[in-house]
Amino acid sequence: MRLSTIKLSGFKSFVDPTTLHLPTNMTGVVGPNGCGKSNIIDAVRWVMGESSASRLRGDSLTDVIFSGSNARKPVSQATVELIFDNSDHTISGEYASFNEISVKRTVSRDGTSNYYLNGTKCRRRDITDLFLGTGLGPRSYSIIEQGMISQIIEARPEDLRVYLEEAAGISKYKERRKETETRIRHTRENLDRLGDLRDEISKQLEHLKRQAKQAEQYQALQEERRVKDAEWKALEFRGLDGRLSKLREGLSQEETKLQQLIADQRDAEARIETSRVRREEAADALNTAQAAVYQVGSTLARLEQQIQHQRELSQRLHKARDETRQALAELGQHISGDEAKLMVLREAVEAATPQLEELQEENEIKQESLREAEDRLASWQQRWEQHTSQSSEASRAGDVERTRVDYLDKQILDADRRREALAAERAGLDVDALEEAFEQLHLQHDTQKTALDELSEDVELRKQGVAAVQEQQRNGQNELAELRKQANGLRGRLASLETLQQAALGQEQGAAVAWLKARGLDSAARVGERLDVDAGWENAVESALGQLIEGVLVDDPGSLVDALGELGDGHIALVASAGADVKAAPTSLAARVRGPAAIRRLLAHLHGAKDLSEAKALQASLPEGDSIITQSGERLGQGWLRVSRSGAAQQGALLREREINELREQIEQLQDREAELEEQLGGFREQLQAAEQQREDAQRALYQAHRAVSELAGQLQGQQGKVEAARTRIDRIEGELKQLQETLEANNEQAREARSRLENAVSSMGDLESTRQGLEGERRQLTEARDLARDAARAVRERSHSLALTLESQRAQLASLSQALERMGTQRGQLDSRLGELHSQLDEGDSPVESLQAEHQNALEERVRADRVLTEARTLLDGIDAELRNYEQTRHQRDEQALAQRERISQRKLDQQALVLSADTLQGAVEKAGFVLQDVLNALPEDARLGDWEQTVHQIDGRMRRLEPVNLAAIHEYGEASQRSDYLDSQHTDLTTALETLEDAIRKIDRETRGRFKDTFDRVNAGVQALYPRLFGGGHAYLELTGEDLLDTGVTIMARPPGKRVSSISLLSGGEKAMTAVALVFAIFQLNPAPFCLLDEVDAPLDEANVGRLANMVKEMSEKVQFLFVSHNKATMEAAHQLSGVTMREPGVSRLVSVDLEEAARLAGAA
Repeated sequence: MRLSTIKLSGFKSFVDPTTLHLPTNMTGVVGPNGCGKSNIIDAVRWVMGESSASRLRGDSLTDVIFSGSNARKPVSQATVELIFDNSDHTISGEYASFNEISVKRTVSRDGTSNYYLNGTKCRRRDITDLFLGTGLGPRSYSIIEQGMISQIIEARPEDLRVYLEEAAGISKYKERRKETETRIRHTRENLDRLGDLRDEISKQLEHLKRQAKQAEQYQALQEERRVKDAEWKALEFRGLDGRLSKLREGLSQEETKLQQLIADQRDAEARIETSRVRREEAADALNTAQAAVYQVGSTLARLEQQIQHQRELSQRLHKARDETRQALAELGQHISGDEAKLMVLREAVEAATPQLEELQEENEIKQESLREAEDRLASWQQRWEQHTSQSSEASRAGDVERTRVDYLDKQILDADRRREALAAERAGLDVDALEEAFEQLHLQHDTQKTALDELSEDVELRKQGVAAVQEQQRNGQNELAELRKQANGLRGRLASLETLQQAALGQEQGAAVAWLKARGLDSAARVGERLDVDAGWENAVESALGQLIEGVLVDDPGSLVDALGELGDGHIALVASAGADVKAAPTSLAARVRGPAAIRRLLAHLHGAKDLSEAKALQASLPEGDSIITQSGERLGQGWLRVSRSGAAQQGALLREREINELREQIEQLQDREAELEEQLGGFREQLQAAEQQREDAQRALYQAHRAVSELAGQLQGQQGKVEAARTRIDRIEGELKQLQETLEANNEQAREARSRLENAVSSMGDLESTRQGLEGERRQLTEARDLARDAARAVRERSHSLALTLESQRAQLASLSQALERMGTQRGQLDSRLGELHSQLDEGDSPVESLQAEHQNALEERVRADRVLTEARTLLDGIDAELRNYEQTRHQRDEQALAQRERISQRKLDQQALVLSADTLQGAVEKAGFVLQDVLNALPEDARLGDWEQTVHQIDGRMRRLEPVNLAAIHEYGEASQRSDYLDSQHTDLTTALETLEDAIRKIDRETRGRFKDTFDRVNAGVQALYPRLFGGGHAYLELTGEDLLDTGVTIMARPPGKRVSSISLLSGGEKAMTAVALVFAIFQLNPAPFCLLDEVDAPLDEANVGRLANMVKEMSEKVQFLFVSHNKATMEAAHQLSGVTMREPGVSRLVSVDLEEAARLAGAA
């Protein structure tokens, strides 16, 4: 693989689209300092993925965009494209079939950077992956700058190792190892989390196991407490009746007392009502007297206010008269002074007016002289500007034509060279051979595509088969889960019914059970378990049998009569299990029962009736000794009737037994169905395993076919691209040749015209020079005349302006004084009028005060009379208020006594209601616990004490509290936690296996890395030892490892130039360091040659002899490696096959000029 073309546009100083062709393996780039040579190296580094702005000699990545110059504006985007010749298929993978590979990168002002591979947008990683293992990269040893020489030789051992790793081609192993380590880290994290979950589940299992055992103990205590609590509440209920009787008797006495207090209240209220009527009359009289007092007081206040107002008004009038007299005196003084000032100003204005007129006439004369001088100067300026424009136009035209001639000559030369190169390229393109290869690939692709379609259909059928089996398996699993759920529900119901049935059949009575167990009868069948009763008659049979329903079936009850003396508490019924059956009447209860003969004989004399009405109808014809029983349990005989209700525990025992048998049958059916489903699921699992294996085989074959089709498609696309590229290239070459011919003809014609215009411009510039000198002398004379006229006009204008300002100020003062005198005359007239009005008001102001004082004296006498009437009315009202307060105090006492009595009655009623409520609550609590209150009371001994039962319940509560908190759902939770633990154990096994596999992969990668690195190190070390003496003409150098582990050891280089004993590489000179680094890089190239090598002024620190040795070494290696180098050294330039010059004739803009040295030498020899 080799780099054939570099295209730049907008990148740094290469603002115009620029193409650098690299037809040979030795291309040199030359040019003066600062012309942009190194920008070509930066462009290659940038397009291969460099992301550091500092390595591109900038502060940010947008600095690579052309930022403008004096003559050009900044551009918005930078683009660099590298075109590689991949004819030798150095690039592997999906691009191996492409003979030409394009890598392009763009960046815009907003910082957006895009990469393209063969015109397709891609990621930066795709670019770096493309060059992995080739020795190419933005920071690889294939790009060597002058600064990198010192970096390589002075690099840390760890950094120097990177160059050897790239040469060994183990970067891809490091990448894979990094990914594998990431997977291992994630797997270990999952294992840690899984371990935490397993530990947590393990703790939960131990905890739930203890909770389940605790829950069983708690449930047993709950049942015991339920019985004792019911008995305790029954004892409390029995103690409430006596308290209720005493409470009712005391309540009657308290109600009698309340009636007497209510009568006393009524008498007090009548007296209070009479006193209130008298008080209202006295209050009306008091209000009338009070109103009279208020009226007289208001009159007095009004008269006093009017007298005070008249006195204050007289004082204000005297003060206003004195102030008016003073203002008239001051106003007269101001008028006299302003009249004197007015006379002086009029005389000054009359004297200054003639002087101002004379100065204005003189100013007009001077201004006219100034305008004439300025007009003459403006006329000269127009002639000067016309001359300057003509001179500039002639000079500009000469520069333009000279530049155009140079440009056209260069364009003609470039077009000739380009036409020859295109003709040679056109001759080397063979489209027919490319099309034939394309047709063969197309045929292979179609064949593989047909096979792929067939395999796709087969895979789809296999998937459908797997899906069908999975659906059957899923349906079976759902049905099995539902079946198990249903069976668990039935088992729970069965367990509850069996527990109730045992209690109903007396199997929980401690003494009786012990007696039966001692005689081997504890597992014997009970009567209730062996009876089969017609539907609807269960209650009747249970009522008729009573406790016999709990009877134990034995062979001979008579043989156990003697042993009954050993029975303590409790009761036992023994029934013969065998015996002669009885022939029962159709209407008898025995005809509706199947069971032991002894029971049927007992029921043969009982006749069944649906209800009491039917029983009454049968009662008249009832045989002697027989009786009738209804379905609900009422029993009738000749002259008697009995109703017997079974206890809650016994009630429904026969129905319960029937339901128990039905549940057992249903559970057996469900168990049979469960076994069938498990057998079906086992078959489904085998079918699914076989179907999945077939699907995987088909999928594997499909993948291989896909891969083959993809490879052929890639080759086909690549071949098609080659054909189209060849055709497009031929069309472009022909079009470009035609365009070049037209351009050459046009450029030649334009060059002749430009040279003619250049001669005319040079001639015109000579004629205009003499004209310029004459105009400059005339300008000096006119400027001096204009300045003299301007100074004279300015002096006259300033004197005129000063006098005008003085005169204007005097006129303004004159007008202001006139207005002030007129205003003060008006004010004097107003003040005279005001003074006369004040004298009149003072003469009339004394008479109203005397009349107001007489009215005030009359009002004072009326006030004394009104106060006396008000005092008499208030005394009467106070006496009535005292009497009313006494009556109200008496009523209040009766109210408080009645209220207290009502509260006592209410409290007694509340106590009575509380006792009744407590009794109801106790009865409801007993019934809610499943007992009948009266039965519990009857079963309790007469001497039972409430405290004993309370203590027992509290003891049970204490035992329950010691067990609390209790998780009653612990058994179910324990099962679920066990299943969860099994699932986590399976996951732990899978993750452990995966971790071992990944660790094996790491070890394999490490073995590969160690082997490759060791081999590379040895070979590069041998290369350094061989190349160093050749470059230095002696001496020796070698590489050395800094550690023992080949996975992370660093690498150092030791060098000793001929004749020196240097202990450290840092003691070498700049040239010696450069040559040592070159020896290392070239040794790496010999081991794993990169497709090309870029050298940027590497020879700068070398002397002439070392430059020659370096040039010979580069020339020797160019047989295998393509070199592009930047240099100022003549010896290095001579080694190049082609030189590309970078110029900057336009400031800030770089351009390329290329020369093929071998072709130039051949042409020179031919000449």
